[in-house]
Amino acid sequence: MKGIILAGGRATRLFPITKGTCKQLLPVYDKPMIFYPLSVLMLAGIRDILIISTPHDLPNFKNIFHDGSHLGISISYKEQLKPAGLAEAFILGEDFIGGDSVCMILGDNIFYGDQLSGLLKRNVNLQEGGSVFAYNVVNPQRYGVVEFSDDGKPQQVVEKPEHPKSNWAVTGIYFFDHNVTDVARNVKPSARGELEITDVINSYMTKGKCHVEFLGRGMAWLDTGTYDSLIDAGLFIKIIEERQGLKIGCVEEIAYREKFISKEQLLKLADEYKTSYGDYLNRVVDFRYDL
Repeated sequence: MKGIILAGGRATRLFPITKGTCKQLLPVYDKPMIFYPLSVLMLAGIRDILIISTPHDLPNFKNIFHDGSHLGISISYKEQLKPAGLAEAFILGEDFIGGDSVCMILGDNIFYGDQLSGLLKRNVNLQEGGSVFAYNVVNPQRYGVVEFSDDGKPQQVVEKPEHPKSNWAVTGIYFFDHNVTDVARNVKPSARGELEITDVINSYMTKGKCHVEFLGRGMAWLDTGTYDSLIDAGLFIKIIEERQGLKIGCVEEIAYREKFISKEQLLKLADEYKTSYGDYLNRVVDFRYDL
């Protein structure tokens, strides 16, 4: 399975913070925001990853990750000249996806939970159809909401419904088979002129080929779209990390834990950081992951 991180857009709701840089490069506590979605793909065991962003911002991502080999993965890059909807990522990544299935994650989504890795790996071998991750919210009118039949099967996703039929909002993780590129090409632009991910999901759902994973109690899906939610996300990460002494979204640790890199490679990476982050990486080699 291939992985795509969509990190484009202008993030106008965060102006003037994002006038000089894209949202996905803003810090969320102790690391750039994009570390968190990258860590999700790595937790799924995905090692071939495409980052899609603007021509202005792509060089900054390349400066951080290069080709990804230091993490035991392969990272490539693709320009999105202007925001044209989330579904456009599958068209831009058509050559990258090829005949493989794909997991796309939004570059500003942060997920946390002990069961996350298991849920991801349960879907990484998907060969046909699609799978989306849903989260129970108190304000479903703000999201794309899953509607279910009487027997509990997902029927469709309705974008920002005035009268929601459930509280399950679709999050920014999407698994699809390789046919998603053709599906995306057949999507008609919405009233705002964009190719909507909701239409792609519904194309699979109407055929009964889209599974829903439920992120339940003990899981967190964090928004970073406003000043307050960006601060809240940073505080959440800070509190968990300080309480447990374990980091969230630490791509170097995950690379080591997933056996993408060796102990020696991890210690070399740790030496590059003359901060508490580097100290943490030095301690990672002594952690017990089987507890």
